[in-house]
Amino acid sequence: MLLVLLPVTGLLLYTLFGAVSHWREARTLRDFRTVTRVSFATTAVTDAVARERTAAVLARLRPGPDTLKERSAAQTATDRALERASHRADSWSGRADVTDRLDVTGRLTAMSRQLHAARVQTDTGSLGPQRVMETYGTIETALLRTVADLESGRPTRDAGRAADAHIALLGAIEAAERERAELAILLDTPAHRRPTAAGRWHALEEAQLDAFEHNTSEELADELYTALLRAPGRAVREVRDALAAPDGKAAWPSYDRWLAVSGARIEALRGIQDRAARELADTADQDLATAESGGTRNLIGSLAVLAAVTALALALRRSITRPLGEVSTGARALSDGDLSYDIRYAGRDELGDVADTFRDLRVTTERLAAEIRAMNSAIDAGRFGHRADVASFAGTWAQLLGGMNDTMASFAAAHGRRRKAEQELESIFNLSLDLLCICGFKGYFERVNPAFERTLGYPSQVLLSKPIVEFIHEDDRARVRAAFERLANGDPVEEFENRYIRNDGTECRLEWSAWPVPEEGLIYAAARDVTESRRAAREQAALRRVATAVAGGVPPSQVFAKVAEEVADLLGTAVAVLRYESDGYFTVLGISRETVDKDREAAGEDAWTQQAVRAGRSAAAPIVVDGRRWGAVVAASLLEPLPGDTESRLADFTELIATAIANADSRAQLTASRARVVAAGDASRRRIERDLHDGVQQRLVSLQLDLRLAESMVEDRSGELAGQLAHVGQGLDGAFQDLLRVARGIHPAILSRGGLGPALRALARRSAVPVELDLRLSAPRLPEHLEVAAYYVASECLTNAVKHARATVVTVEAEDRDDVLELTIRDDGVGGVEPGKGSGLIGLIDRVEAAGGRLTVTSPQGGGTTLTARIPVRERPADE
Repeated sequence: MLLVLLPVTGLLLYTLFGAVSHWREARTLRDFRTVTRVSFATTAVTDAVARERTAAVLARLRPGPDTLKERSAAQTATDRALERASHRADSWSGRADVTDRLDVTGRLTAMSRQLHAARVQTDTGSLGPQRVMETYGTIETALLRTVADLESGRPTRDAGRAADAHIALLGAIEAAERERAELAILLDTPAHRRPTAAGRWHALEEAQLDAFEHNTSEELADELYTALLRAPGRAVREVRDALAAPDGKAAWPSYDRWLAVSGARIEALRGIQDRAARELADTADQDLATAESGGTRNLIGSLAVLAAVTALALALRRSITRPLGEVSTGARALSDGDLSYDIRYAGRDELGDVADTFRDLRVTTERLAAEIRAMNSAIDAGRFGHRADVASFAGTWAQLLGGMNDTMASFAAAHGRRRKAEQELESIFNLSLDLLCICGFKGYFERVNPAFERTLGYPSQVLLSKPIVEFIHEDDRARVRAAFERLANGDPVEEFENRYIRNDGTECRLEWSAWPVPEEGLIYAAARDVTESRRAAREQAALRRVATAVAGGVPPSQVFAKVAEEVADLLGTAVAVLRYESDGYFTVLGISRETVDKDREAAGEDAWTQQAVRAGRSAAAPIVVDGRRWGAVVAASLLEPLPGDTESRLADFTELIATAIANADSRAQLTASRARVVAAGDASRRRIERDLHDGVQQRLVSLQLDLRLAESMVEDRSGELAGQLAHVGQGLDGAFQDLLRVARGIHPAILSRGGLGPALRALARRSAVPVELDLRLSAPRLPEHLEVAAYYVASECLTNAVKHARATVVTVEAEDRDDVLELTIRDDGVGGVEPGKGSGLIGLIDRVEAAGGRLTVTSPQGGGTTLTARIPVRERPADE
């Protein structure tokens, strides 16, 4: 039976293939015609956006009622063009593969959002004219790319040439629009600040116009030639020649004339572009009509052939056509994914075998679909241990399910690693001693780690429920808002310091590093509590100022007043320096802010105990001279209780008072007293540096190692988690480097470990000015006070050479001979240093004299500066 049907089937297939071929050709041409309609609507959007861009640039250049009104009208026209283009794109019902690939509606929606963002930034004034032009230019480029994609089908040669001509002319108009806006910005600039180089847009325009002339009809080419030779075209060419003039002395047009002639020329080009669009539409219509007429002729011929076949088909309908139709329908249903269709034919001929085979295929397909649905349900439910039953299938089906099982296993492993990495990151977040947080651009914390609660004393619920500025000191809120504005613009913030108010009302200082992620609307930030370090720095500064006053030989009364002033500044209280008299009373020698007559209780208790004490809102620390109780320093607060460490901090300053008393008794003891002050300061520096090195620095190194381990466990290095880990790692590295700089500034560790020679070499390497070293030291180590004094002399001189002297080279020479260390530092700077008139060298003179030495400075105007320090070597440690 099938042998009888073979010639009939061949004839049917020939007829079917011919009809399908013509149908596909006509459908392709019809789709291209529809696409051109969408393209023309999108072209209208490009024109509207170009006009809005020019209006926005002009409004930024010369704001006023007229320019703002023109910009508003241009925005309205753009919105209408977008609405029409979106409606046209939504109504386009072409082939699914083409519509999905182009996704014109999605592109227009994205461009609408970009356009809205550009308008907002323009309205707020955050964008300059050049930046406005570039922002709109990005949107315009995307629109032109969409038009090019829409017209890329080109089913015939004529349609392709017409589309190329249309796209080329659009590119030329866009180049002319950009040139118009760019030169408007240039001409609005004052003449003495204008650049001499011309833009690149006219070259791009000429290239696009050449492409247009190559592809368009002779009629449109002639129209283009005529438009370019008209007055606006000639005026634009003259402007370009003026800009390209080599001597830059050609006459430049006025701002208004340039806008007028360039606008007229662009409108002429737009008129030609409209005719090019109509030419493209006419070409598409002609091609479609030709294809449809050809298809009609072929269809008539095919119908004539089919008429002859119909008679035979009717005769064989019961035996062939009906079963064959069922099998065909079943095959189409199966290919479309419809498993409900059942083939009822059950004959014992060849068609019956085919029907049985399709029924078996349908059953197998149903089982395979059930396995796939079960796999999808398992993924949605998080049951990553689910596996498909591969044994129930064979061949390609078994390989397909086996591949799905392998994919499920890989996904489960990746999910487990991700969960583990998230847990480790969560542990780092919760265990970090630094303050880590995520906040939004609206000024609220989104998430904080436990270090916030430990540092500020607020529960996390309170921190998350209130604006951030409510926790910040009032004097710092303006700076914080400015920092938020920088972050909102995408700029990171580093080493930003502000003051927070703790839950108990006290202040703490936090140093921040923050990184914005604008696309998520979040800011990732880390902070460290620098309250104690800043307090220590202030105390050290106060100690140095008091020590300088004592070493300078000022009268004891001024020393007492200075001590009271510095202590009052550190503690924020009223402070007095008292001397006990033999009759049991005391005399006030120095006072700051307020009287302390009401705090006799603390002073009296101190007189009996001879140690730092607290009484009510006052505290006192004794001054002991030569083993006898000489007086006391009293601090008092009339409103709030004193901090808990007030007694110990007061005790540190009483040693200076004792030194001042000893200086008043004997001038000969001044040098030793100053030496003790400097030694105490250096010891404090060493102690702070050692505490930083052994404590915080080691903890940061441990956190860095843990973070690197977490990064190594992330397989997808391009994922969000990997990015976050890398960001935290960068923050830790920055914090580590900051800590090293702070520790090095407090007291150089290399001075304690290696001595003066290595310390001076390290100082020379870090200097911003080239340093020539000549070290002739007879021993690897010198007395500690001597090394410290020499090191700080060299450090201060190098700093002055960089900041003030404008030197190109500095020479450092050090030699110890005849029990004297001679340190000479010379630079070739501007000179003119006068140590007695407020120079920073006074501190160096004091330090050298405290070590028993002498410092001389020679600095003629314009002849550089030479500083020589001679310090006696009183003792030498045994060689190690």
